[in-house]
Amino acid sequence: MSAEKILVTGGTGLLGSYLLRALIARGKNVRAIHRSPYPVLLSTEEVQSIEWVKGDILDTVTLFEAMDGISEVYHCAGMVSFNPSREAIMRKINVEGTANVVNACIAKEVRKLVHVSSVSAFGRKRNHQTITEDVKWDDESNLSAYGRSKYLAEMEVWRGIGEGLHAVIVNPSIILGVGDWDKGSSAMFKNAYKEFPWYTDGSTGLVDAADVSEIMIRLMESPIHSERFILSAENWPYRRVFTEMANGFGKKPPAMRASRWMGGLVWRWEKVKSFFSSADPLLTKETAETAQTHVFYDQSKILRHLDGFQFRPLEEVIRTYCREYLVKIGTTVQ
Repeated sequence: MSAEKILVTGGTGLLGSYLLRALIARGKNVRAIHRSPYPVLLSTEEVQSIEWVKGDILDTVTLFEAMDGISEVYHCAGMVSFNPSREAIMRKINVEGTANVVNACIAKEVRKLVHVSSVSAFGRKRNHQTITEDVKWDDESNLSAYGRSKYLAEMEVWRGIGEGLHAVIVNPSIILGVGDWDKGSSAMFKNAYKEFPWYTDGSTGLVDAADVSEIMIRLMESPIHSERFILSAENWPYRRVFTEMANGFGKKPPAMRASRWMGGLVWRWEKVKSFFSSADPLLTKETAETAQTHVFYDQSKILRHLDGFQFRPLEEVIRTYCREYLVKIGTTVQ
């Protein structure tokens, strides 16, 4: 096992779980901060091979203690929400939490930080545009509280870089993997399995969680720093995404087009329901608009910097994860 100690924040999330598995497979000496239960994706043996620290990135005392003896940090922790009522807590976690991680890295003289941002930090409302790492933030192109919080979190990392910290920022598109399919991007698989009949006209980028983990490790082990990279395998229409997932489950693909005005009715109704139920709405104004937007992410920069790396084709990724979900829920394709 490697003598150098690695710290992972957000290790119980979807991407964090894949990253921990990849690090363990490489024989790395890993410490992980956790607040929720250990990731179910990992085996008992894998969980036991990790040094777990109870706490979160807003607890500066625990965070600084967790950095003792650490040479490399992967910052995956963050909050994803498109519910406007959660903007304050999301900003606290994503921005203040990242500032805490950066400060601890500097104070503890960590060799390098890899920070997980999002393509949301580029702005969601860029219809029919190709997004590169050179795209500049502007409020008109991004009314998203989540996107704004990720952009401001990146500013904390750049501030750390200005103070001498070696760091790299990655901006994944929608991450596909096997996780809790009641939330996050994993819910897309559940909707396909449940034969959700509607599709929208928009398109987006998608990427395999295993590929993102591989890239993060390779960037950490490289001399590259003070850079940001879009991580997106391919740009697909949402209809194709859900059709491929449905086919992977042996289910009926979506066949009814949800128009823009229908989305407007649904998000307004969901807003009313959430007011009385206190639950997050299934659809918000932001997600309804995003689902109708065609956005294309340019992956060429990371391919230029990592010789020989290629993203797994999305068809292969989706087929593989559909099979794994079927095993997880105890069924097979008929």
